[in-house]
Amino acid sequence: MSRDTVIVECYSGQTYAERPVRFLWEGSRLGVDDVTAEWREPGVRHFRVRATDDRMFDLCYDERIDFWTAVELR
Repeated sequence: MSRDTVIVECYSGQTYAERPVRFLWEGSRLGVDDVTAEWREPGVRHFRVRATDDRMFDLCYDERIDFWTAVELR
């Protein structure tokens, strides 16, 4: 599975990228209905999300380079 660069809008309370809210995928702006899982690796935050169209995605934020990527789960 390859990861694609995406633009992500996120909720940021105490820190940046606490929770993704919307993202741009293949020209469509998708809302995030639910964050079903969340985990961290050194310098990277991972979010498994259900989009408003019921598709599932893994969104990853690399804090070291301020960069979001995504992969659609099938």
